[in-house]
Amino acid sequence: MAIEDNLNAAPTPESTGTPPPLTKNQEKNEAKRKAKMEKFLAKKAAQEAKGAEATGNAKPKEKKTKSVPKPKDTFVNTTPEGEKKDMTLEMAGSYDPVAVESAWYSWWEKQGYFQPITDNGEISAKGSFVITAPPPNVTGKLHIGHAMGISIQDALVRWNRMRGVTTLFVPGTDHAGISTQAVVENQVWKQFGKTRHDYGRGPFVDMVWDWKHKYGDIIMKQMRRMGTSYDWTRERFTMDDMMTRATKETFVRLFDDGIIYRSNRLVNWCHRLNTSLSNLEVEKVEIPGRTMMSVPGYPSEEKFEFGVLVHFAYEIEGSSERIVVATTRIETMLGDTAIAVHPDDARYKHLHGKFARHPFVDRRIPIITDSEAVDMEYGTGAVKMTPAHDPNDYEVGKRHNLEFINLLNDDGTYNQNAGPYCGMLRFHIRKQIIEDIKAKGLYVDTTSNPMEVPVCTKSGDIIEPLMKPQWWVNIRPLAEPALEAVRDGRLEITPMAAEKDWFHKLGKFQDWCLSRQLWWGHQIPAYFVRVAGQECDSGDINYWVVGRDDAEARKRAEEKFPGVAFELEQDPDVLDTWFSSGLWPFALMGWPDNTDDFEKYYPTSLLETGNDILFFWVARMVMLGMHLTGKVPFAKVFCHAMIRDANGRKMSKSLGNVIDPIDVIQGISLDDLHAKLESGNLDPREVSKAKEGQVKDFPEGIPECGTDALRFALCAYPLASSDIKLDIQRVDGYRKFCNKLWNATRFALMKLGDDFVPQAEAQLTGRESLAELWILHRLNVAIRDVNAALADMNFMVATTATYGFWLNELCDIFIEYIKPVTAPGANPEACSSAQQTLYTCLDQGLRMLHPLMPFVTEELWQRLPRRASENEPSISIAAYPEPRSDYENAKAESDFKFVMDIATAGRSLAAAYNIVAKSEFYISNSSDASYALTSSLSEGIVTMISGCQSVTVLRSGEAIPAGCVVSSVGDEVAIHLLVRGKVDIGQEISKIEDKISKVEQLKDGAVKRTQVPKYETVVPQSVREANASKISNYDAEIEVLQNSIKEFLVLKDG
Repeated sequence: MAIEDNLNAAPTPESTGTPPPLTKNQEKNEAKRKAKMEKFLAKKAAQEAKGAEATGNAKPKEKKTKSVPKPKDTFVNTTPEGEKKDMTLEMAGSYDPVAVESAWYSWWEKQGYFQPITDNGEISAKGSFVITAPPPNVTGKLHIGHAMGISIQDALVRWNRMRGVTTLFVPGTDHAGISTQAVVENQVWKQFGKTRHDYGRGPFVDMVWDWKHKYGDIIMKQMRRMGTSYDWTRERFTMDDMMTRATKETFVRLFDDGIIYRSNRLVNWCHRLNTSLSNLEVEKVEIPGRTMMSVPGYPSEEKFEFGVLVHFAYEIEGSSERIVVATTRIETMLGDTAIAVHPDDARYKHLHGKFARHPFVDRRIPIITDSEAVDMEYGTGAVKMTPAHDPNDYEVGKRHNLEFINLLNDDGTYNQNAGPYCGMLRFHIRKQIIEDIKAKGLYVDTTSNPMEVPVCTKSGDIIEPLMKPQWWVNIRPLAEPALEAVRDGRLEITPMAAEKDWFHKLGKFQDWCLSRQLWWGHQIPAYFVRVAGQECDSGDINYWVVGRDDAEARKRAEEKFPGVAFELEQDPDVLDTWFSSGLWPFALMGWPDNTDDFEKYYPTSLLETGNDILFFWVARMVMLGMHLTGKVPFAKVFCHAMIRDANGRKMSKSLGNVIDPIDVIQGISLDDLHAKLESGNLDPREVSKAKEGQVKDFPEGIPECGTDALRFALCAYPLASSDIKLDIQRVDGYRKFCNKLWNATRFALMKLGDDFVPQAEAQLTGRESLAELWILHRLNVAIRDVNAALADMNFMVATTATYGFWLNELCDIFIEYIKPVTAPGANPEACSSAQQTLYTCLDQGLRMLHPLMPFVTEELWQRLPRRASENEPSISIAAYPEPRSDYENAKAESDFKFVMDIATAGRSLAAAYNIVAKSEFYISNSSDASYALTSSLSEGIVTMISGCQSVTVLRSGEAIPAGCVVSSVGDEVAIHLLVRGKVDIGQEISKIEDKISKVEQLKDGAVKRTQVPKYETVVPQSVREANASKISNYDAEIEVLQNSIKEFLVLKDG
């Protein structure tokens, strides 16, 4: 921006805003000069002292005493449950989230606003939008990840509801078999020193139901605190009667279809939980090589070696020859039933068909040939086979009909098949057996070996492959239609990375183990038929029947074994939690019955969830939904990012960084955060570590932010990314935004007055000023952008657009601009028009923001008067704003932007000369058109320049007072600031000289760094480029400062 001196009283081309034309080089240099000066002005404005000191009126600084904040008054909600809040009471002076969020939810719920709104019982002509909310586990309270899902889903539901779409948002909770049982077992042991077996199945399950009721109620309260607009009349639980019936129906149908089968196969066994797990519940932890690890169930100080290959020898029967093998799990050699070599390996051809002797148990081990399992070039070319405890060996065992010897008891000890090691824990055997191998002279060596260690995601235990007769689902016939649905577009998965994972993982077709050795859950509706007088093997599928109840099972057994006596024994195991959860979108609509809800609301519109359960849950819903109903259960899957803490760490209870959304909503002290750790389910050994994490992350505790700020903050992140870092300070910043909304609306209501009546329709009258046309255009742009963003599920754009309109355009510009227009004594017609426009912006702006911030928008909207054409009792069912063609006004935007540019130039002049109070400006015009524009808006320009005392608009040729500096704004307008008599020029020059001295010192240091020997050859190019850039920037800054001194000198000499 060019700043020119204007010291002559008589007008000149420069002073009238019509400078002589510049050459191309002059224009180029002028552009560079503008850029440098803008940079200088920005720095100067930020660094200069207050104007009072610059004019010599500064007072000696007084030592400030630290102010003690006034304690916040405790809000007491006096509104009866379910009744509407009394809005006739005086509006509070500032935003209080506790007061604002009180009473509204119970009123919304009682009024039935969250139930589907239909046209005489039929879906709206605008369509339907249905979400069956992902049911949180009843293991404990909701965490911040749940809050993100809730914020996203509810924003979409509220938006669609306001658009007139029939919406249904169904809540519920999941029984979470393994996790909930483990939590209750831990609590029972912690409080009473007893196990579930001390109580028995029935009483223990009753205790888990008590837990479910307690934490299910807590979760429901958390959901309501989050403002989630669920239809609570349809609330479901994955073990309620409706879901239980659907679960049994599904098992029986899949069994009858040949998709569910029983087989004695390898499962992932967790000794800590005493149950099998699916592959999805096992985490493969990579270790680089030899690593000492602790294992749950062993003393914490005891470590075991992982990430190594132990080489040892088997002696060949009837000779002195040996064959060397290697293993990462040396203890499993007790279950070896073969040694495999490649049929073409010349080293071992003489051993084909021979046997080795086991050193610790009485067993002959055959030497077999297998070209699939053995790589001649890897290791010794000989591979030990333990088919009952290794997935690869299992397949070899099947091919060669090997003996499958199970070594393990369910509790992690070895059984009688382990010979002398019977009764020992598996990892104690790992240590002992190496010593015993050495004693027999069979040990060769131990080498480091990078590997993956399978770890239970629930308990942290090391998983063991174990042979168990279990119920399985044949995945292939279910997965292929699910893959095809994404290929042909019936199911959309976003972001693209999630879709790629879908094809990669689901295409592996790994069968699904359904059996869980638990007490809490859906007991498998399969019955073992114990026929009198026969040897009945529970591993034989022929002795099993299924049934939706005992009566059906007995009928099937009678048909299978006619005329014989038998007893039925229901399988004591329960079904994998994800089996019943996989029925969620259609079972809660009443399936298998063809209910009215099922007809109207299934398939659903959207499944929104974290990308971490795309295969745990989403894939199962799609597979089961398509098979059982013939329809894809939802049209779209949106996977949001994983929330991490501000340091990028995964949220974990042991780190102490898991955040309860209620703690963010109402605030919590560090001491109370510590207390929650101590009373929770965390291992006492981890509590101290978790407290350290809390001290680091929340040294002052968590400030009270309110629900609206939390919801808005969670939606403001790039949700389609893989991870996001949650910063509590950012949430607190949006609380301040709520306060801005509050204060702006409060001020606006004062400007409207008690007798204000809005127009019946929000139409233009033709009397709107340029500023009004501009703000209505900007409102229209925001409405268009937010609607498009929500349709695309781009919440970051939606939050940016609403925030930008409210803060940067409505509050910071328009409301400030119309202050003189609406002041007492102002033109009545102009005042009335400004009030109507202000009302439109408030009404439409609050509606636009409501899906993201439901509470504060309802509170503020209820204080606005209503148009005669509107009678909605709540903003939650008011019409959502739509773009209007009559509000589109590109010319108004261009013209008003020009006015704002004038104000910006004025602020820059005031900052450059450190005049922050009582500044006087003159606007010169070179045309009648620019004069008409600037003169009509001069009062508004005064409000847009902080500390401005007056703005005088001059016609072309009118004189500009001497002692002004000028900044050109376009070709026809310039703004002038009266400087003479306003600043101490000598003092300003002295300050600039000090700055030049400091910059020169910095430049000298940078230059010295370039003068070291062999600088051009030794110093990396990136460093040399950085140094050159610094020196260039220093030169530019010095030039700007020197030019500033020249300008001050001209003022002084004049």
